[in-house]
Amino acid sequence: MPGLHSTNGVETHNGHNSLKTTNRPDEWKIEQGLSGAVLPVLDMTGTETKALPPQVFGDLTKDKEAIKAVGDRNQLFTRERKGWIGFVEWENYPEKKAAAHKILTAQTFPPNPEFQLGPIPATNPVLPGTHWKMWHHAVGGELTQIPEDSWDIVLEEKHPDMLHLLQFPYNGEPPKRLVTDKVITPNPLHFVRNHGGIPIIDKEDYSFTLDGLVKTPRTFTLDDLMDEAKFPRVEKLVTMQCSGTRRIEQILLYPGQGDEVPQAPWAEGAIGTAHYVGVSLKKVIKACGGLIDGGEHLEFYGADTYFKDDKVMNYLVSVPWSKVKANEVLLCWEMNGQQLPKIHGYPLRVVVLGYIGARSVKWLYRIKAIKNPSRAPVQSQEYLYFPQQVGKHNLKMTDGIQIQEMPVSSAIMSPWTKQVIIHNGKIRCKGWAYSGGGRWPERVELSMDGGFNWYTVPLQNLSEKRKWCWRTWQYELPCDVEGWVEIVVRCWDNSLNTQPPDVRTAWNWGLHVTSSCHRISVYSVNKTRSATKARLDQFEKKGIPFGPITVPLAFPSQTWEEYETFWAKNDPRDARE
Repeated sequence: MPGLHSTNGVETHNGHNSLKTTNRPDEWKIEQGLSGAVLPVLDMTGTETKALPPQVFGDLTKDKEAIKAVGDRNQLFTRERKGWIGFVEWENYPEKKAAAHKILTAQTFPPNPEFQLGPIPATNPVLPGTHWKMWHHAVGGELTQIPEDSWDIVLEEKHPDMLHLLQFPYNGEPPKRLVTDKVITPNPLHFVRNHGGIPIIDKEDYSFTLDGLVKTPRTFTLDDLMDEAKFPRVEKLVTMQCSGTRRIEQILLYPGQGDEVPQAPWAEGAIGTAHYVGVSLKKVIKACGGLIDGGEHLEFYGADTYFKDDKVMNYLVSVPWSKVKANEVLLCWEMNGQQLPKIHGYPLRVVVLGYIGARSVKWLYRIKAIKNPSRAPVQSQEYLYFPQQVGKHNLKMTDGIQIQEMPVSSAIMSPWTKQVIIHNGKIRCKGWAYSGGGRWPERVELSMDGGFNWYTVPLQNLSEKRKWCWRTWQYELPCDVEGWVEIVVRCWDNSLNTQPPDVRTAWNWGLHVTSSCHRISVYSVNKTRSATKARLDQFEKKGIPFGPITVPLAFPSQTWEEYETFWAKNDPRDARE
């Protein structure tokens, strides 16, 4: 293919022979699509096809004089509030935003590793977050130490078996075996999707402001909110889900958009359920005299620093007043009977029931009542669900639906895809099911033939039915056949919504909301079959591992006596004329 071959011949040696080739050493992988990142774009708009090489990054540049002219970064981006480490207030200071923008545009940064069209690194952390670390260091000042401090907090607060998909900003999920081990997810195993570094804030120095289109803007401390004489306490068991849950299924079939935050290859663990304690935001707004002048949306400000298109800002999103009015937006300081962990937003975070996790802002420092949905990038440019024929070549922000309520979804936690299952006619399966927007899983079904026949999981095999929560399930799925089978799960919620049948139906350029039926391929070995049992007994007797199944059989499949006896009874081997 044009554009792939090297310009000079490469000598290869085979014994005493040598030959020259223009192929790359990885030619076969490229031709088979296993190194898609280096495939050229084919321009077929002319009479002849042209190969357009993919983006190549040259030498890194740095205009030191331009950066120096901006000023002392330690003074420009200094600590602003006592007891708040790693927090820079950007939104009220356009001059600080402009200074940071000059610093970022005065230099170039190495690209993030390509993992959607190339191999995903076999490491933990999977992706390092190269750009984000360098951006924080480049801006400097109060941001300098955030990448290192944030990783220290991960190691302090998270379970040692967490899968670190992105080191910074931290994205992590528990391994499959622990996702549904408990109905309520322990804090150290709850998934984390951070959009920036982790600010370290002292409770004694903490407060947040509620302003904008409210009658009486006010500032509240955590003690104010915890005073039950002022605000009734609310306790809720809530499932929170990232829109990236199960993204790996989309990536492996059809890669898509990669934002400045690399699209973390989430599996089925970007979901968790916790018991939160806090107050209803509706009551706090009432304490400010209510909304005025057409206030219809509440914009949340997080203390973490967010980067977009060489611009620096705080993390901002919004939710409609109708959601708040229904007492479905909480301000929480406790998670599973413990002080809110630093990595989950200590001292105070937003918890939006039934919505995408990205709306549940952590490290809350301001709430602003506004007329329209937030114009901040996370709300207006990201977390958009695009039509299938929209992509890099033609998208507009207005093509996408802003993701709010999460759709019905489910996943299989055991077994894992590509596993070999030795069984006695039933395969033990377990997993989770969830529906957002206050709906709940009403029925979970499993299929072992790709979705042709379905078995209903008995109600006693489902965890308790609760609004705003998932249901974990387990089931022994009948399986009579042997060889490769496709196990599928689907969920029906109380509104009779169910899941699209396959990944292609759910694919979108932003790789969000993989709500299609979860499918895994496993290799069925049915020990109720006498021949299968006898063969497995041979493996055990000879001390030979059965897996992996692709390794050829290590002993004869039958004796020559059996072979000759068969043909003596079944001759001729060729048909007679």
